[in-house]
Amino acid sequence: MMKNSGMTYLAGQIVDEAVEFTLVDMSRITGASAEEIILWVAEGAFEPKGAGPQEWRFSGASLCRARTAFRLARDLQINAPGIALALDLLDEIKALKTNPERSSGD
Repeated sequence: MMKNSGMTYLAGQIVDEAVEFTLVDMSRITGASAEEIILWVAEGAFEPKGAGPQEWRFSGASLCRARTAFRLARDLQINAPGIALALDLLDEIKALKTNPERSSGD
């Protein structure tokens, strides 16, 4: 997000949920190493389709989570288990903001 002369600019990228990414794609797009992504998968941060790293295919949602995971690791030095937990908590916060009546305890 940039601010200039009282105006706010947002940068983003729309990813089609039907598009799938390989481990190499994920690494290249997010800036994370393949080893980091493999660790995050092992911790449950996201779940690719496929038997192993060479066959894995990641969804657009996984790409968004991987970008966030990379920023958490880089900026806050959070380890793989912490990243998985943080991503789940961020999802919960987003769900509560989207559906506030969920937080009423019903």
